[in-house]
Amino acid sequence: MGNISMVGEPLKNLPWQARPRGCHDVVWRHTGNPITQWNPVPKAARVFNSAVVPFRGAFAGVFRADHCNTGALLHAGRSRDGLKWTIEPEPIRWKDEDGRPFEPGYAYDPRVVRIGDVHYITWCTHFGGPAIGFGMTRDFKEFTRLENLTIPFNRNGVLFPRKVNGRYLLLNRPSDDGHTPFGDIYISESPDLVYWGRHRRVMTRSGSSWWQGLKIGPGPIPIETSEGWLLFYHGVCRTCSGYVYSMGAALLDLERPAKVLYRARGYLLTPEKDYETVGFVPNVVFPCATLQDAPSGRIAIYYGSADTYVAVAYTQLDELVAHIKSDSELLPGDAEDFR
Repeated sequence: MGNISMVGEPLKNLPWQARPRGCHDVVWRHTGNPITQWNPVPKAARVFNSAVVPFRGAFAGVFRADHCNTGALLHAGRSRDGLKWTIEPEPIRWKDEDGRPFEPGYAYDPRVVRIGDVHYITWCTHFGGPAIGFGMTRDFKEFTRLENLTIPFNRNGVLFPRKVNGRYLLLNRPSDDGHTPFGDIYISESPDLVYWGRHRRVMTRSGSSWWQGLKIGPGPIPIETSEGWLLFYHGVCRTCSGYVYSMGAALLDLERPAKVLYRARGYLLTPEKDYETVGFVPNVVFPCATLQDAPSGRIAIYYGSADTYVAVAYTQLDELVAHIKSDSELLPGDAEDFR
């Protein structure tokens, strides 16, 4: 893997397939995609845009499940191999910090991060409009609802896996109540996961990369590497037939993650396969989670496809970092300092 390394533990049972013969892409798809299908549980028509983590020698996850009334809620799931999942038929039953039941009006696009011995969950919730909901679990059986991390309107809340300079960090994308305005990624700091401030803009949309010209949003939990925080994100463009969601990547400074070091000009993955181009919402590649084996540099990327399925892709850290650096283009608004 050369001199490039990532922080983390070995994951010997990481889902993995070697790059197919003749493929020269830095990211390649799992041949068994998609790993979820229509009507995965009786109450839900689709599961997609979901988050998975290693857990007690196997894997656990929090899944976006769009129910048959088209409302979205979160379901827990487990897997032995990270590919074949058993998803709970009932939504997560949240309790607040006083032990009282708490049911979100809707909940979608979760991310999950382990900090210490707690797994924290962020998602888009209803709070007089879309805002970033927040919760925790220690066993993926009991779930505690915590205070929302933002006021409306905000989406795509992604926590870092550790404190930086003594502060928790949250990537997020302020928005309005619709789907397109305010398309840049921001970062916020907190001493305690309750009070948030010192907001900075991290990355802007557009530039010469038309694929991310409408909006961008943070994807999986950032991965700490020797070259910076590796961030996968989604970029969106508008075409004659609607929106197209693709996946990009960037490297952020380790000590000051509001600073973009490198940002790949081109996308890493864009809708091409039928499970990405045809579905409830066509032409969507939406990354939400990664699993990685630190010693080997192997990374498995979980993404939602066509707002219908969960799919998996793979990459190798050293090749990916080299690609990001060689194809880098920073935009004028990247790492803008508001002080």
